[in-house]
This record gives sequence, C-alpha cells and structure tokens, in this order.
Amino acid sequence: MSSRTETDHHDLDQLTGIRSGKPSFYVEYLASAERLRRVIHALDRISRALVRTTEGPGTLVRAVAEAAADHLTAHWVVFALADGALPEAAPRHLVLGPVGDEVDADDPAVPPWVAAHLHGVRSGAGHRHGAEEADGDDTAPAPGHRPQDPHHLHVPVHLDGDVVGEIVAWTGAERAIDATDASVLRVLAGQTAAALQNSALHQRTMRLYGEASRHAEDLAARNEQLQHTRDALTVARQREVLDSERHRIARELHDSVTQYALSAGMQIEVVRSEMRDERQRERLETAKALTRRAVEQLRSAIYALHHHGDRGRQTLPAMLEELSTVHMPSDLRVEVRIEGRPVVLPSAAERSLFRVAGEALFNAAVHAEAGVAVVRLAFRKDRLVLSVSDDGTGDPEHVRRALRVAAAGDVDGSHRGLVNMAERAREIGGTLRIRRSPQGGIRIEVGVPLPLPAGVSPSGAPDHSEPGSRS
Repeated sequence: MSSRTETDHHDLDQLTGIRSGKPSFYVEYLASAERLRRVIHALDRISRALVRTTEGPGTLVRAVAEAAADHLTAHWVVFALADGALPEAAPRHLVLGPVGDEVDADDPAVPPWVAAHLHGVRSGAGHRHGAEEADGDDTAPAPGHRPQDPHHLHVPVHLDGDVVGEIVAWTGAERAIDATDASVLRVLAGQTAAALQNSALHQRTMRLYGEASRHAEDLAARNEQLQHTRDALTVARQREVLDSERHRIARELHDSVTQYALSAGMQIEVVRSEMRDERQRERLETAKALTRRAVEQLRSAIYALHHHGDRGRQTLPAMLEELSTVHMPSDLRVEVRIEGRPVVLPSAAERSLFRVAGEALFNAAVHAEAGVAVVRLAFRKDRLVLSVSDDGTGDPEHVRRALRVAAAGDVDGSHRGLVNMAERAREIGGTLRIRRSPQGGIRIEVGVPLPLPAGVSPSGAPDHSEPGSRS
C-alpha cells in the first residue's frame, strides 16, 4: 500500500472515532465526541468555503484560509501556491493575522518565521520540511503535524499527485494542534486545489463568454451596417436605372416627338398663309396654338424627366426661380417672391411644394390663359405658405367644384392635377386652398406648419403632377 493510501486511512481513522476495546473508555469517548463535534463543524465550514468557486479564486482562497483559522483558532495562517503551479489561479498567496485580517506579506508586522515559510512555499521548497514525517507506523502522525511543535502545522496542497502549495498555521500557547486537526486540514487542502482550478476555469469561461458576447454584438452591429449599406446600394442602383430610363425617354421625346410637333406647326403655318377662307384660317390658327402648347408641354415633360429626384443641394427658393425661367410658356411672365428667413426643409417636402407650384403655373398658362403669375414663398414663425396667383380667366368656385368631383373619382382624369396638388399638400401635413387672386384670377395656396417632420415622404401614389400634366 502506498504512503498516500496509508495517509488517507490514517485520516479516516482519526476522524471517525476511537479504536479501543477496553471497557473503561468513557474518558476517551468524551474526547472522541468533542473531536467529532469539532470535525463536523470544520467539515461544514470547509464545504461552505469550497462551494464559493463561482465567486472567483480570490474569494475562494480567503474562505479556505478563514476556515483553517477558525478550526484551529490560529494566530497566523498562510495559504500559498508554488510559483508556476496553477498559473491561472489568483491570488497566489494570502496571510491572515491574529484577528483574522488579511496582512500584506511585506508588512513589518509579519513575523520572520511566517515570512520564511511563505517564501519557502512559493519557491517550491516548503513542502520538503515535512516530507520525512510521512514514514513510520500507523500510530505516527500524518505529514504536516510536527509533534515537537504542537502549535505549528503545515499541510501540502496536492493536485494530480504533485504538491502545488501549502496551508501553514500557527496557534497560541492555549491551543495545541493534534492529529485530528492535521486530518481536517488535509481534507481542506485536498479539495482546495481542485476548487481553485475550477474557479480559475470558471473565471476564464466567463471572460471568454463576455468576449464572445461582445464579439456577437459587434458582429450584429456590423451586419446591420452592411445591411444598411446593401439597402443603400440597392436604392442607388434602382435610382440609377430609373434616371437612365428617364433620360432615355427625354431624349426620345426631344429628338422625335418634339420635332414632329414642331414640323406639324410649321406645316400648319404654311397652309394658313396660303389659305384665303377666313374661317379655315381661324381653325388653322387654333391648330397652330394647340401645336405650340403641345411643344411647351413636351419641353416641360423633358425638363421634369431630367430634373427628377432630390435635385442635388438646391433650396426650394432656387428651385422656384429655375422653374419660373426654364420651362414656362413664353407668353407667361412669372415673378418669384421670397418672404421671411428661409429654413431647411426635408427633400420630400421641397419636391412636393415644387410640383404644386409647377402644376399651378402650368394651369395658369394653359387653362386660365394668364399673362402674369406671382409665386410667393413666405417663411413665417410657425408656418410656411406657398401661393401661386395669376391674372387669368379662371373661376375659383368652378375650380373648387372640379376638385371635389375629381377627388370623388372622376372617370376621365381631366382634373387629376388638382387632386395631386391636394394630396401633396396633405402628405406634408398642409392644406390646399383655392381663392380669388388680387390680380383677378385664381390663387392656389398651400400652408404647412413649421417645423416640418424629417420623415415626410410621398405616399407612393402614382405621380401625375409633374409640371406640364393635364389638370
């Protein structure tokens, strides 16, 4: 039988009671009962110390040292691991003083013999002091118990057959250490190494789990960024395709349909100049005017196709100035007036207001036969008002009635532009009003509260209100 097995049996005999067959064993029985009480209390304290694995090695080491100090009523207790053993365990050593407080190893209050033992254990030489005491008969004290010094005990901490550290204790003159105390501390030491290793592994696992959680969160954030980037690229690609198609249609309209309309107008003018019948000349004059209107509408459509979307960094006042000079009929004079201090508007709101203005101006030129139109953009404290007034022949009541009929569901779409203007005003939180203008014609007015919400966007309904659409 190996010396380690013999030691285990010796500890078991020490902890379980007396081995006497004599009838007069009452005194020994009382001593055995007291030892058993102390052992049960010590084992309970040890079990409560060793289950604190998840609280970290530091808490576990202190609980082990306090359990040893409590059982022995020790003045000094040292727990130390040899250098290189259990590299993940921390702290590497702990010293408890006479009142149970942790004392720094370099503190001058630490007695020289305590510091010497601590140094010996950490260097890996401490356990050799009691190695020779493992030999002898069954009655010999187990390793760590020094009969010649009943107030000093050191017990090696084993892990996988190797000594990885020690628990060393010193008691006062009133408390002698016996073999039972040595057995209790060997039980404590035997479980401490495994508990320390488990605690270190638990802490490492928690660190790895924390790092994995952080990596997972970072990966989720990066995936979200990639998704946003992919969505943005998809939208940009779709916009590029749409822009390309709009430009292609604009070129086709300019190079074919517009040229045909201009040629038709020229032919009508030639025929009219040769016509002698006055009535026929009037009809050809009407046809010529319609052809000219068709060319103007085509030019407006071409302009709208080339300037669809966010329109770069242009502000709404700049967009209205461009609208009034670029693609309005030549016989309509447009004035743009800006009142108040302009504010930055969401791009969707600017587009909606721009298209309302374009539709109103086109209606003034084509349907009301206006010669002058005034576009007024007023920035007030809590409200923005866009109005288009003309001097044409339009009747506000007739236009309001036409809007009501179209909104109720007109079948031919002849007043779709009016409905679109009302819908655009409503989409940005505003209202559309139709009144008599100071110039005698019609005043189209859109009022919206300020500030406009940043999320304003068109509802997605088909857009028929580009400048130049039929209303």
